[in-house]
Amino acid sequence: MSEETPKKRGLFGRLFRRGGGEAAESQEPSPEPNEEPTPGEAADVPETGPPREHEAARDPLSEPEEVQEEPSPGPAEAPPEPEHLPEEERDREADEASGEDSSPRAGLLARLRQGLAKTRRGLAQKVDRVLFGKKEIDAETLDELEEALVTADLGVTTVMRLVDEIREKVSRKELVRPEALREHLKAAIREILVAEEARQAPEGVRPWVIMVVGVNGVGKTTTIGKIGARFRREGKRVILAAGDTFRAAAIEQLEIWGDRIGAQVVRHQQGSDPAAVAFDAVEAGKARDADVVIVDTAGRLHTKRNLMEELKKVRRVIGKALPGAPHEVLLVLDATTGQNAVSQARLFHEAVGVDTIALTKLDGTARGGVIVAICDELKIPIRYIGIGEGVEDLRPFDAQAFVDALF
Repeated sequence: MSEETPKKRGLFGRLFRRGGGEAAESQEPSPEPNEEPTPGEAADVPETGPPREHEAARDPLSEPEEVQEEPSPGPAEAPPEPEHLPEEERDREADEASGEDSSPRAGLLARLRQGLAKTRRGLAQKVDRVLFGKKEIDAETLDELEEALVTADLGVTTVMRLVDEIREKVSRKELVRPEALREHLKAAIREILVAEEARQAPEGVRPWVIMVVGVNGVGKTTTIGKIGARFRREGKRVILAAGDTFRAAAIEQLEIWGDRIGAQVVRHQQGSDPAAVAFDAVEAGKARDADVVIVDTAGRLHTKRNLMEELKKVRRVIGKALPGAPHEVLLVLDATTGQNAVSQARLFHEAVGVDTIALTKLDGTARGGVIVAICDELKIPIRYIGIGEGVEDLRPFDAQAFVDALF
């Protein structure tokens, strides 16, 4: 080792001495600051242990090197930034362009953009990458676009239909420029979503009974609490039915929401018949002149036939308590499950006839494109979307605002 060290004295040896070798030497009491170390001393430096960063910082000879090195990290980390700048600038320009009555609309769009940031990266930015730098729309561009849309969870059936329409327009020279293709895609998605936008509940039906269904873990009870809060802000009387008698603490969780929003909760003991809870809640709604009754149900796998049969029983019992009820069967879906949400919606719809959908956790996933597949394939309206954890973050679905925030 000691014989090879002098041979490495060139550039690397000098750099070693500047970067920390002399810092280790500064621990020796004998050398003066201006004294040049001998070759033997420099060769012995590695054996004293690795140089310490805090000691090197105190060495007067190493300070000029630190001054030269400090500006370098800035430019080295800068290149990734421009990748996101066009999207942010486009968002800013869109906010400014919507300018005349910007306060409520711009606030909604800003919150939606923030909540849909991952979905936008999963859909709109993939489309932008496909079209970037292209001067014409060729077969390769359409193949790349098809792949981008499928990976954004729009669903194979929906994507094939959209791309076939685009391919036909390209062949007729109706679509020539890539910019026009992007606008056409945006308009096509908006058309799908607007066609299945949920209508408001009709006035004069009291109590309006909503039966909430879904698999385990999608956030049914929390969604019920947030929906109840919206009705309470409108000044309506709300009754919550604790029909999830299976899950531990589900009844207590709904009671906490009831206390929080000022709604009455109808409950039985854990393990009791959920259909009986639903029946009593509807009867209480009629007796207490409530405006809305929201019935919670136990989460169940959509593939378990016996559990789905139990759900049908709950629906039948509600209809006996109030003819025509439930007026709305609301299916809660987790957006992070992607295409699995479509199969859940299909099977629940076959079992109990889903009227509307609440799509939660859109802020935590890049797979929010599944909302397009649900509307296009199943023709079930979207009632609410969840873009955060706050009570205000469960919003009525606005197709126009959603597409504007997405693109």
